[in-house]
Amino acid sequence: MNQSQNKVALVTGAGAGIGRAAAKALIKGGYKVVLTGRNLEKLQKAIIDIGGSSENCLAVTCDVGKPEQVKALFSDIKKHFGRIDILFNNAGMGAPAIPMEDLTYEQWMNVVNTNLCGAFLCSQEAIRMMKAQSPQGGRIINNGSISAHAPRPMSAPYTATKHAISGLTKTIALDGRPFNIACGQIDIGNAATEMTDRMAAGIIQADLSIKVEPRMDVDHVGEAVLHMAQLPLESNILSMTIMATNMPFVGRG
Repeated sequence: MNQSQNKVALVTGAGAGIGRAAAKALIKGGYKVVLTGRNLEKLQKAIIDIGGSSENCLAVTCDVGKPEQVKALFSDIKKHFGRIDILFNNAGMGAPAIPMEDLTYEQWMNVVNTNLCGAFLCSQEAIRMMKAQSPQGGRIINNGSISAHAPRPMSAPYTATKHAISGLTKTIALDGRPFNIACGQIDIGNAATEMTDRMAAGIIQADLSIKVEPRMDVDHVGEAVLHMAQLPLESNILSMTIMATNMPFVGRG
């Protein structure tokens, strides 16, 4: 019997890219999946694209940086499925690659609200549900980034939030122990999505040169998320790095 059967997963930022790939893998793994993002049309198209149906998928619009929308999202999940077993905090965005002193406060806060506040708010609501449900517990997986370890030039908002995600992950992993709640982080490098198309044309390096960077199939990331999700709650992958093998991360550059 598939141990994932009747388990419920929420994927934020699920309309495209890594979120869509994770939702696809989770469906194939037997999960019922809630896909959320800001654009309902994209979410509904994603469900069709990944082979989902009204029986195993639910699309709910939500701006994860807004507390009232996050509360409404989790209310819908409880009403529709009754519980939550996996939260994949994937929603994220960056700011323009310009010198830090030229960024506006609004540009900074847009990234902070989506990448960090969104993960915090969704984790809060997930923890509340996971503590109250029977059987108790669940797993939270945070999308960090290679930027949680090393920045790209002119990426202060994105890099700062991804470093913060590492701290949030460890805190949830610690505080969740008494309630059978596990938390881990997946750090992803150069998955082939719309967001990384610019890397195929060349992207700025640490020495300010422009170079093409290798990318990997985004479905490999989805499969890695599924692997983390399917572990029994007595085990946890606290940190996983999945990257294009030849990308310029390991070593000096």
